[in-house]
Parts: sequence; C-alpha cells; structure tokens
Amino acid sequence: MLFYALAVVAIALVAGLFGFFGMAGVSASIAQILIGLFLAVFVLSLIAGMLRR
Repeated sequence: MLFYALAVVAIALVAGLFGFFGMAGVSASIAQILIGLFLAVFVLSLIAGMLRR
C-alpha cells in the first residue's frame, strides 16, 4: 500500500511541475487532488502499520 502512495505522489509531482510551469492549466488542480489523495493513503498506511504491531 505504501508503494501505491509513493506512486501517487510521484504522479502528483509531475503533474504539478507541468501545471506550475504553464504547460497545462488543469495539471495544477490535478496535482492538488493527487497530493491530497497521497496524504490520505499515507496516513492510512501509517495507522495500519501501527495496528499490526
């Protein structure tokens, strides 16, 4: 699950770079959504890891 969270953040960073450098206006909003999704998955991964121990 942590792998998927890291994959989402990598995609979000690439989309953010495209959006912030003016290549695509929609990419910045997509990056914000993906960063939010990454944070949610990351927190869930941390909680699941703590509950396993």
